[in-house]
Amino acid sequence: MSKSLPYSMKDVHYDNAKFRQRSVSQVVSQVLLTSNGKRDCLKCSTGKFLVLLMICGLAYLVLANKSAVHPVSSGMAKNDGSKEGENLPIHGSGRFRRFWRKPPRLPPRLSPDEIISRNRSIQESMKRKEPEWVARQQKVKDAFIHAWSGYKAYAMGYDELMPLSRRGVDGLGGLGATVIDALDTAMIMGADEVVYEAGSWIEKHLPGRIEGKGQVNLFETTIRVLGGLLSAYHLSGGDQGRIPEHKGPKPSVYLENARNLADRLLTAFTASPSDIPYSDVVLREKSAHPAPDGLSSTAEAATVQLEFNYLSYLTGDAKYSVEAMKVLQHIKTLPKVEGLVPIYINPQSGHFSGDNIRLGSRGDSYYEYLIKVWLQQKGTNFSYLYDMYVEAIKGVRHLLVRKSTPNGLVFVGELPYGKEGGFSPKMDHLVCFLPGTLALGATKGLTKERAMRENLLTFEDMENLKLAEDLAKTCIEMYSVTSSGLAPEIAYFNIEGDSEGGPNGGNKSSKYLNDIIIKPADRHSLLRPETVESLFVLYRITGDSKYREWGWQIFEAFEKYTK
Repeated sequence: MSKSLPYSMKDVHYDNAKFRQRSVSQVVSQVLLTSNGKRDCLKCSTGKFLVLLMICGLAYLVLANKSAVHPVSSGMAKNDGSKEGENLPIHGSGRFRRFWRKPPRLPPRLSPDEIISRNRSIQESMKRKEPEWVARQQKVKDAFIHAWSGYKAYAMGYDELMPLSRRGVDGLGGLGATVIDALDTAMIMGADEVVYEAGSWIEKHLPGRIEGKGQVNLFETTIRVLGGLLSAYHLSGGDQGRIPEHKGPKPSVYLENARNLADRLLTAFTASPSDIPYSDVVLREKSAHPAPDGLSSTAEAATVQLEFNYLSYLTGDAKYSVEAMKVLQHIKTLPKVEGLVPIYINPQSGHFSGDNIRLGSRGDSYYEYLIKVWLQQKGTNFSYLYDMYVEAIKGVRHLLVRKSTPNGLVFVGELPYGKEGGFSPKMDHLVCFLPGTLALGATKGLTKERAMRENLLTFEDMENLKLAEDLAKTCIEMYSVTSSGLAPEIAYFNIEGDSEGGPNGGNKSSKYLNDIIIKPADRHSLLRPETVESLFVLYRITGDSKYREWGWQIFEAFEKYTK
């Protein structure tokens, strides 16, 4: 974002601002020219000085106001989802603060060559300075190879392996989700044999699967299969040609399959009467339909944009991005609760359904994609996404953040009946995406040290970074409080005046044993990645080694109890 652009556009409207500028200057001119008292004041040196000071101040305000205004005919106003001529609210204090805040700075994009060069540099540094972590890294890679070998032996080509019965099942439409989902991980790890096996399967079998399979979920297929193919294309060199380190087919194989799949997934958007896509697509028929209850999850509809945008970037065909971005542009126009949204939306009407607000299932990645799509797109036409993100995080802090008793863990609860209903101290493990997202939103991907050195962090950014660290602590305690060291699917928290009651996690040495309740129906672990992802982001941004240590603790619990 250019530094000449404002920090936020949501509180400013061009015509109103221009009118205010004219009105102020006209009133002051009239007062100075017609009032005898003011003429007398001008005769003394003190009066002249005060008038000069006032004129300079007015000039500054007018110029500052101009810098915060864009005409409605500009690209941003046309594309940010607001209607031309719409009156937007103005908050004086917020406007004043924006005079002093730099616009968010975006991190650079790295090419595959730059990623490989950076990873080599990190590896060499680790070998010299941190041999213990090199050994731990190898253990993680060994665990990946072990998991792949079991999948390859008993379920190759199926979506998932059932490890106890040693058979494959197609729970995600039958496109070989594990093959594609594992491929970019194998590339990053340098697991060349897995890259070759997975890439060869994709080249030989995936085109026929895309042509012949039936119903798939738009969201699941986009993030796992389409996203996996696009990641593989990027990490294998993309249009720069194949990078020698990676075996397997030419990168174009991944892109061709991604495009073929996306052309069919597009029917979820084009078949819907609103800008909200249907939830399900029948691949072989190129048709789409809503879920049985007629509703789409807000998170699912708003968590496909990164992938579709990137496909448009690679192919030069804007249709993928245009359809996907309509969702966020539409949601911008809908009423919200301090930036927060219900977890269901109706593709027939385009309106939210129900009052349930949460950052767990069906709500989570809506908030995550606001900041990530804004970072991806960079352009001023998408500044509305950053505004929506900022507003939503303020709503989270005000309405959903609480502290547990007796030991004060910071957590994010739910409003199952909306703002006017009661607060629920329930937190899904899925909510543990939020620490990483908050950190990313605060520094825009830069390290904390660099962002502070370059004076890029606002007070609000620092508050959000602190909240990110507090929530990461809570997420790791959801693991540590259990006797296995594995987190439950859902946790409840005791809060002042409302003790949930129920069984604890079982680890009697945990300080937070009486803060966290794990109900019988929630006492299972699905090996979800959200906490580990947040720890990764926080380690990279803050440089604090505790996040890496916490990640190792989780890995050891995985190895001990799930291998």
